[in-house]
Amino acid sequence: MLMFAQLLSESEIARVHDASLDILENVGVRVRNARAQEIFRARGLVADESENIKLPPAIVADALASVPSTFTFFARDPKYDRTLPQDRPVIMTASSAPNLLDPVTGRERRAYSDDIARIARLVQTLDGFDVFSVATLAEDAPLERFSITRLYPALKNCLKPLRLSASSADDVRQIFQLGALAAGSEQAYRERPFITHHYCPIVSPLAFDLDSTEELIFACEENLPSYGTMVPNGGMSSPYTLLGTLAQGNAEFLAYATLTQMIRPGKELIYSTLPTMADLRRGNYAPGSIENGMLGMGAAQLARLYNVPSAGYLGLTNAKVNDAQSGYEAGMSNVAALLAGCDLFSMGGLLDALMCFDFGKAVTDGEIGLMLKRIARGFEFSEENLSLDVIAETGPAGMFIDKPQTYALMKETMLIPEVADRDPRNRWEKMGALDAQGHALKRVRELFARDHSALLEAEAEARIRAAFPELPAGECRALKDAS
Repeated sequence: MLMFAQLLSESEIARVHDASLDILENVGVRVRNARAQEIFRARGLVADESENIKLPPAIVADALASVPSTFTFFARDPKYDRTLPQDRPVIMTASSAPNLLDPVTGRERRAYSDDIARIARLVQTLDGFDVFSVATLAEDAPLERFSITRLYPALKNCLKPLRLSASSADDVRQIFQLGALAAGSEQAYRERPFITHHYCPIVSPLAFDLDSTEELIFACEENLPSYGTMVPNGGMSSPYTLLGTLAQGNAEFLAYATLTQMIRPGKELIYSTLPTMADLRRGNYAPGSIENGMLGMGAAQLARLYNVPSAGYLGLTNAKVNDAQSGYEAGMSNVAALLAGCDLFSMGGLLDALMCFDFGKAVTDGEIGLMLKRIARGFEFSEENLSLDVIAETGPAGMFIDKPQTYALMKETMLIPEVADRDPRNRWEKMGALDAQGHALKRVRELFARDHSALLEAEAEARIRAAFPELPAGECRALKDAS
């Protein structure tokens, strides 16, 4: 039986739950969206003069009882479908960085739609990633087509499930239209909705966001795969204690879950969080802190209490380059949350507190993802794997290198990394003395030494072009030498 690590005892987790219910019943949540107010009013909950609504524990309990225990990310190719929690850990890129480190010049610059095409192709090739959450913004995206300008290059270059955050309810409608055009019809897309919508429905502390709430309502009414993330920041938008931030963030999740189930009972969702503590030396945002991992562990425990799939923005870093800080911040919080039972990891590719995408870091994060999957595989306990017969056959002072079992399992027992270097120093020096970032960028440059054909059928592309002729090409082109 798989056992999960616990930072909080069962009674302590129950107390956090009770505290969250107390917050919702006695403090309440602010609801600015008029349609959301109508939904709450239909259940007898009326906003006061400040637009605050208080949620009784019984209503929250009814909502929790209708939340499914699974969530599926669909892909255009069914072999890439992933369902939580049984396929855990599911590894996803982090998203929406405005900048990237140019893989040729090494300089930071704004990201464009052609960058998204290359990032999507990279994610398609990296086995460590299961879901592509569109990793950057696009400087060339017009406001009226902002989200689909980012989505289109992803569609053309990645067959894995896609996740996208929109900027308005109109954006969500355009995403739905683009998905239907790619699938061939609205019915075909509804049968396999390969784009998951994401939003941050609550602005901490305890206030439903106007536009994100509209997106939430649309996604629920249309029964599109979607979920929201809670983002309390200790010392700024939540208390400066881990426990207080956990309790408030949990209250925000419960409020979001309640509204979701009021709109569509049985709607799939994920307990997703990005809780942090501010570095109050300068008020800096610190998603790379170990406290992020600890709060992720607490959130995973609460998700298990509610029997809901869990997710965290984990493995993040404040490092400006893919260095030792980037590695240990990514590794520590990811492993902590995995051992606590987190199912979905939004972790790949971003530096500088979610502000900058780096192709090299995406490659190293993909390898971290494979390591997380190896941990989750565990010891695979069996009498055969105890290997008593092989030990007896080999005997004292023997060798196992020539045994049939060793040959049979040499590619299976151990994760074979592509970034981490295990050669002795003399061979490492002969091979170029590359560090981890050097190995990662070498793979990136090899991948993009040539153009790549689209992974979108010509008929689908023609339908999309007819509806949205102004979209960028979305092609994955070779990188050009800086010279």
